[in-house]
Amino acid sequence: MAQVLAMILAGGRVGELDVLTFYRPKSVLPYGGLYRVIDFPMSNLMHSDIENVGILSQYRPFELISHIANGEPWDMTGRHRRAVILPPFQGRDASDWYKGTADAVYQNIDFIRMSDPEIVVVLSGDHIYRMDYRKLIEFHFEKNADLTVAFTKVVPEASSRFGLAFIEDEDSRGGRVTQYREKPRNSKLEWASLTIYVFRTELLIAALEENAANSSHEFGKDIIPMLMEKHRVYGYKHSGYWGYTRTIDEYYRTSMDVLGEKPRLDIRSWQLRTNMADRSIRDRQPPFVGPSASIEDTFFHCGCTIKGRVARSILFPGVTVEEGAVVEDSILFFDSTVLAGAEIRRTIVDTGCLISERAGIGDAGNDLAVVGMRTVIPEGVRIQGGVTVHPKLKADSFSKKEYLRGEVVQ
Repeated sequence: MAQVLAMILAGGRVGELDVLTFYRPKSVLPYGGLYRVIDFPMSNLMHSDIENVGILSQYRPFELISHIANGEPWDMTGRHRRAVILPPFQGRDASDWYKGTADAVYQNIDFIRMSDPEIVVVLSGDHIYRMDYRKLIEFHFEKNADLTVAFTKVVPEASSRFGLAFIEDEDSRGGRVTQYREKPRNSKLEWASLTIYVFRTELLIAALEENAANSSHEFGKDIIPMLMEKHRVYGYKHSGYWGYTRTIDEYYRTSMDVLGEKPRLDIRSWQLRTNMADRSIRDRQPPFVGPSASIEDTFFHCGCTIKGRVARSILFPGVTVEEGAVVEDSILFFDSTVLAGAEIRRTIVDTGCLISERAGIGDAGNDLAVVGMRTVIPEGVRIQGGVTVHPKLKADSFSKKEYLRGEVVQ
């Protein structure tokens, strides 16, 4: 295979994820009871034998740096293998935060030139999918493409959220892109960009340098339309599972796709890798299930203690559910504790929270409740679905016994 460099766009926060990204970039949002969202592109790269990776970081990078470490969890260490975190920097020629996806790569042109690849694969760090990038790259070379973009089919009502294309039917894998619109309204185009791009290196560098004077600095808004005028831009059709995690509702739905007798996403067959040293996952005790526990359709992992009822939920390592507590249709991040008599339904609880005795969070309605990290929910407090609780709140931060749908506790 050609010499390939991968660049992962992993540094953004995304305001729609609200309190879940107050202290972490979206790419390291916990997923599936053990993993982080960025584990999907990292594992895809590993299985595709692409082992030279730059990871573009910006917003609160500590958790991302800690998780990626030196790339060893994905076998990206060695003489010609590496996973490098690339934060914004100050210097003679670059002295600003990344202004957009294209600008983030532009500010690291020196890294690209130093790696001297034949092609550069640019990836988003916040999508849930499995792909062998070797097939995408093979398609790129077969078509003699200058740029190849991976797409997935979406329903018309979702069209305003993505870059959309019309792809000629040259073969079952895809064809020439003849139309492209970035987040159009009421469009009949049905192929949505996955933010997976394969560039000829010299063309990427030239396009980034030309785009540097523009205002939006984005691949979808600027680079793709510019290249379509004079170059061969192709679309590769991805037909497998693809999950989006840009909003809390999308993150929740994509997460719950791993549950059920016949899950939409069979995560156990994907051969995902993660950093087992992160949060000391590998050093935890096996999970403990007490004699009074009731568990139904639930993912739980090492370090968990379950003595109460848990149904249709995802528990990350270190979660404790005491006897008499109820957790249903919920996601509990690392090291959160639910004390006796507390009930949680349709709720996302971030890392290190304490849900005190007889507290109630969420309900069977459509609106999710979300509790930010390291917050203490006091005894007997009732929090309806659709309430957002900010991180790091102590028990005395709660002035009422009940919080109604739409309220924000801060």
